[in-house]
Amino acid sequence: MTGQALAAATYGASEIAASASACLHLEIDTYPKPGLVSHVDSGAHRDMDAALLHVSADVLELFFSDLAAAGAVGAAMGRLRAIGLAAERAMLAATRGVNTHRGAIFSLGLLVAAAGLRSAYRLPRSLGEIVARVWGMGILSGPEPLHSHGANACRRYGARGARQEAALGFPTLYRVGIPALQQGQAFAPHDSEAARVHCCFALIAELEDTNLLHRGGSQGLSFAQHQATRFLHRGGVSHITWREDALGVHESFIARNLSPGGSADMLAASMFALRMG
Repeated sequence: MTGQALAAATYGASEIAASASACLHLEIDTYPKPGLVSHVDSGAHRDMDAALLHVSADVLELFFSDLAAAGAVGAAMGRLRAIGLAAERAMLAATRGVNTHRGAIFSLGLLVAAAGLRSAYRLPRSLGEIVARVWGMGILSGPEPLHSHGANACRRYGARGARQEAALGFPTLYRVGIPALQQGQAFAPHDSEAARVHCCFALIAELEDTNLLHRGGSQGLSFAQHQATRFLHRGGVSHITWREDALGVHESFIARNLSPGGSADMLAASMFALRMG
């Protein structure tokens, strides 16, 4: 275990939860993210804005604490799922029915539980490895919402989806998300927002984002991945005109009603996993 991870392994449930909630707030306050809500505009969304997302992130902190505590005692997937469903109900009550963070409750919530378990037992493994080893089978064998946008997209297009990603230990997070954050930090060491934008584009370029499939089908996903890849090939946030380039992509997503919500969730998860070590 690295020194950073060893220090992180001593975190309590409330500290883990605060870090997870902070990562959600940072994701919201990142601009421009193609098609996504930020403190500047609502992207391709008509039913939510940054203020609503911040309320949602605040509401979820208590449930992240519960998930970290449950993870610390090795709770089974059924217990984590129950906490997640309670978090979803609280979120929907606070947002008057708007699904602001359902995907983050699942993905970030599992990483939070893994952080709690690692803290309790000082395990020399990444959070993703812990999720796969401890809860992987439970994730895949559990009930799946029959009519969720993500589940429908997985069935229609054969996408891997969030459940498979989590059960495998979040390979995209460790292969793409964290390295992109680190690369963005190297490109713009004095601009933390730039690193987050760089990570977001890297995730859009690689992830089979079921939100994009739901909104734009396979053509929408292909368009989004092509635009993100082109931004990265120009140098990402190392390019002198990166803000203008990113804004142009953002506007093209809005025009096509595309929103890569899965990539936004993975951006927050990448920040959290990097913080935890």
